[in-house]
Amino acid sequence: MPTTISKSYTFEAAHLLPNVPEGHKCRRLHGHSYEVWIEVSGELDPVFGWIKDFGDLSKIMKPIIDGELDHRYLNEIPGLENPTAEIIAQWLWKRVKPHLPGLSLVRISETCTSSCSFSE
Repeated sequence: MPTTISKSYTFEAAHLLPNVPEGHKCRRLHGHSYEVWIEVSGELDPVFGWIKDFGDLSKIMKPIIDGELDHRYLNEIPGLENPTAEIIAQWLWKRVKPHLPGLSLVRISETCTSSCSFSE
């Protein structure tokens, strides 16, 4: 029976949205306390009783979160020149999916009330 696990990560970063109209608040440089959730779906391993070790998820995610996103200006990262939540979610998917075949969802929240989910 397919099951889904999820794990969250956080990072702090600054950005601006260069393509919104002049005067839009998101065109000004600002920052967020982002929260990223990844979901992995699959069958339970009959020996271990899990889909994937949560530690293995962190081995994939932590270098991206801590090494590439945390305390960065997102607009300077290749592929994130217009770093909307939607684009960040897709960027993360493309970075993680090759290393995590069971990846089924990436969700990113930039505030406690606003988030975006991406899956293929």
